[in-house]
Amino acid sequence: MDDDFEVRGLHEQLAEERAEQGFALDQRIALFTAVLATLAAVTSFLGGHTQNEALLHKNEAVLIKAQASDAWGYYQAEDLKRHLAQMEVDLDPARVGAHRADVARYQARGAGLKAQATALDRQSAAANAESDEALRPHTMLALAVTALQVAIALASITALTGRRWLLWVAGAAALAGALLAGLAWL
Repeated sequence: MDDDFEVRGLHEQLAEERAEQGFALDQRIALFTAVLATLAAVTSFLGGHTQNEALLHKNEAVLIKAQASDAWGYYQAEDLKRHLAQMEVDLDPARVGAHRADVARYQARGAGLKAQATALDRQSAAANAESDEALRPHTMLALAVTALQVAIALASITALTGRRWLLWVAGAAALAGALLAGLAWL
């Protein structure tokens, strides 16, 4: 038997025929797919980063809101004490001087606590707005990654089938993905 007999696969035969005809389509597709995969990885990272940043701001908003809630509770306690002292003034005219001082003290503390609670509410709202702004590009980035993944799949199908028109469709999907990634930041 002759040991020089070689069995070649259909894919190898087609690749050699394409190379003889001057087709370097497979190499171009491989390079195109590598560029798309890199772009998709960067876009995916940016999408994840926007989610993390949004969560950070949302957590900050929740913590500040809890502080505001505490401040409102202290304010309500001081206002209740002021109200009770005012009732004592109204019910016991003989001790008006002592009770009026209590009323003034509780009222002053309450005003400070109310201002603090209001400021904390504004800070919480600002942190919520920062969270919303940080999350805004996420949907566009997710769509961009999806379009890039579709382009990679179409380029792979092009390499397997040799149908050049699929490469144009893959290019259009890649362009759509790149545009979506760019629009995410506008």
